[in-house]
Amino acid sequence: MKPKSIVLVEDNPQDEMLTLRALRKANLANHVQVVRDGQQALDYLFREGEFADRPGTDQPAVILLDLNLPRVSGLDVLERLRADPRTRLVPIVILTSSDEERDRLGCYESGANSFVRKPLEFAEFVETVACLGIYWLATNEPPAG
Repeated sequence: MKPKSIVLVEDNPQDEMLTLRALRKANLANHVQVVRDGQQALDYLFREGEFADRPGTDQPAVILLDLNLPRVSGLDVLERLRADPRTRLVPIVILTSSDEERDRLGCYESGANSFVRKPLEFAEFVETVACLGIYWLATNEPPAG
């Protein structure tokens, strides 16, 4: 069986580093593809633009998606992924610093599987990301295909 991968959509280098560190600390050796804005995320997932020659057809086991992204917002990325049959079933976890009820509601209405506020404290951030990784990569059972 092919190892499950993660797509991390994060424009903040500090949050990217913390997320990758947390996944390693949880002993999740899965491949993590980092993309740094909404357009790059869409290009990667739909094999367009700079990722047009990306091999394979597999989708990630989970997408960790920030909301506040350059070029294309996280909410717009979420809506486009849910509108396309190739990505509509891929689990998408919103991992954001926003605590706005309208953001949370908008994400769930647009098809997010989970909305997680990034903890401010390092230890809590690491614990939260590790739990997310373990759940979506080891515990969750997605539909076949």
